[in-house]
Amino acid sequence: MKYISFILLATGFTNMLNAQITYPQTKKVSQKDNYFGTEISDPYRWLENDTASDTKAWVKAENKVTFDYLSKITYRDKIKNQLLELNNYPKFSSPIKVGEYYFFYKNNGLQNQSVIWYQKGINGTPEIFLDPNAYSNEGTVAISLAGFSKDKKHVVISISRAGSDWQEFKVMQVADKKELSDKLEWVKFSGAAWQGNGFYYSRYDSPVKGKEFSNQNKNHKIYYHTLGTLQSKDKLIYTDPKNPLRYFGASLTKDERFLFINISEGTYGTEILYKDLSLKQKDFKVLFKGFENDYGVIDNDKGMLLAITDRGAPNKKVIMVNPLKPEEANWETIVPEKEELLEGVGTGGNRMFLSYLKDATTRVFQYTYDGLQERDIILPGKGTASGFGGEKADEELFYTYTSFNYPPTIFSYNIGSGKSELFRKPELKFNPEDFESKQVFFTSKDSTKVPMFIVYKKGIVLDGKNPTLLYGYGGFNISLTPSFSPSRIAFMNNGGVYVMVNLRGGGEYGEDWHKAGMLNKKQNVFDDFIGAAEYLIKENYTSKDFLAIQGGSNGGLLVGACMTQRPYLFKVAFPAVGVLDMLRFHKFTVGWGWVVEYGSSDKKEDFDNLMTYSPLHNIKAVSYPATMVTTADHDDRVVPAHSFKFIAELQDKHTGTNPVLIRIETNAGHGAGKPISKAIDEIADIYAFMFYNMGLEWR
Repeated sequence: MKYISFILLATGFTNMLNAQITYPQTKKVSQKDNYFGTEISDPYRWLENDTASDTKAWVKAENKVTFDYLSKITYRDKIKNQLLELNNYPKFSSPIKVGEYYFFYKNNGLQNQSVIWYQKGINGTPEIFLDPNAYSNEGTVAISLAGFSKDKKHVVISISRAGSDWQEFKVMQVADKKELSDKLEWVKFSGAAWQGNGFYYSRYDSPVKGKEFSNQNKNHKIYYHTLGTLQSKDKLIYTDPKNPLRYFGASLTKDERFLFINISEGTYGTEILYKDLSLKQKDFKVLFKGFENDYGVIDNDKGMLLAITDRGAPNKKVIMVNPLKPEEANWETIVPEKEELLEGVGTGGNRMFLSYLKDATTRVFQYTYDGLQERDIILPGKGTASGFGGEKADEELFYTYTSFNYPPTIFSYNIGSGKSELFRKPELKFNPEDFESKQVFFTSKDSTKVPMFIVYKKGIVLDGKNPTLLYGYGGFNISLTPSFSPSRIAFMNNGGVYVMVNLRGGGEYGEDWHKAGMLNKKQNVFDDFIGAAEYLIKENYTSKDFLAIQGGSNGGLLVGACMTQRPYLFKVAFPAVGVLDMLRFHKFTVGWGWVVEYGSSDKKEDFDNLMTYSPLHNIKAVSYPATMVTTADHDDRVVPAHSFKFIAELQDKHTGTNPVLIRIETNAGHGAGKPISKAIDEIADIYAFMFYNMGLEWR
């Protein structure tokens, strides 16, 4: 067993606070693997078996140490109460028009899951369509709308339990909210694409009992389900046994003429097959060949297909394709590539709405299907706008705009006039204008200019003593854009500085920016994050004694890599649900889909590169920042074994006095669908752990 005692000198404390941690004894096994002549020990391999009794006992022991530690922080409950108060206000989604009804999500304030409401007409009386909170006392069941039938009479609802990626599909009638007998299981990464009296969906075969959340998922399949029949009667539409590690998804144009099979081998690069259902085409044909580029079909325009692609255009463009002559030489460019990234294209009112990113903030333009730009849609400021989707006959759309100091606000948009009007604005118990947000650019290690947002309460003093939380992701072509969080208000009210950095590997500046932070260039991402930390210290926002780093999933890898590469640069580290064992990530659930981003230890060149930064394999006998790893027992995206093995190794080798703990949530997953109560508990613990280890009091 390992013992540490540490002394915390807190501002305003009259006495020194002493604490002693005894970490659980984590057994080691003599597991060794040979990678191209290099022998790698994996002494905690047994922790990969998440359902084994010894793993469960270890989880219980680690959680006891962590929660005993957190319980001694005197202001922990104060933080939680402040978060509850700040989060307790009604929150709405933009309305979705479905025939004569409008659907929307609403949370009264502290409901664990948002409730699905609907009303007849925009001025109708709202009523509850479906309340996910009724499905679980702890609010651990999340429900979403997966797809409406073309006649708007039926909707598929997707049910997820305890944060798992596994979905269960059921069907409801819109008019009377009646739930039908249809029940589909073992659905994953799928919507419901309606056609006729049924819909297409994607699923896996039933998993091995006891390994539902860890075994590798293989052989994704597309089925067609006819309403009123058993799942066992569903018709298999597409599978590819020769390529068991691929994702398959079905989609249709809104007129249901064209059926597409969207294929990917990972998180980047697609192949699209199609059938023209009006011609009773028997077999699928190739529309876009994979997997070197991304493609997405926007709509059918008189038998021609509008699509978005980054083929020959890293920032993406809109093209028109004749499905009878889909070769690249026959493409017509409708909207050429611009200097900014084309993030996505929505349709409604027989128009296209092109959403661009300019320095990680949204710009939206209205176009005709012929590629004529009609107008620049004026947004409230530099933030994030989403929505801009509807039916061809619609004259009005809705969108949501938000920023760091601008809570999500819903606007109605008139397609004909281009005028936006306020539809719904949240009523807050604080003034967002008390807070300031600015964007800066710093120079990374290789002289690349990298942007980041810095948010704080007005009047802050740049004396190097501000508790600062630096957040990043940097991967999978995902863009981080401004968003609002009431929980950050409590943090900033206590002098906190929140920083979000747009690292390479993300999608903020197109595919070139993404590729500059993947595979053998992944170190650029870590260099950017470290560069952001050094900038904040140089500019006196904070110092290494008041700097915390945070990231989840691929961002958990980011934090794990940076804290092992530069352990003395940060005071506190929060790797959440992280990919931390870079040699074995592809052996669990859908981890194989990340090989296109990271590479695979099955290849010599990739193995050599992965070993340079794999957090688990780069822990040394040095002093590390105060660390609280967070994960969950039902995370079947990034299995908790990553976090288990990482903290076991860290607790064994850490030589300093900072606590290194793991917080393991039960009945929760990778993050999506997490109940508000669990989310607030976790955020309160993060802030408490951060301030306590910086020697700060919470006001």
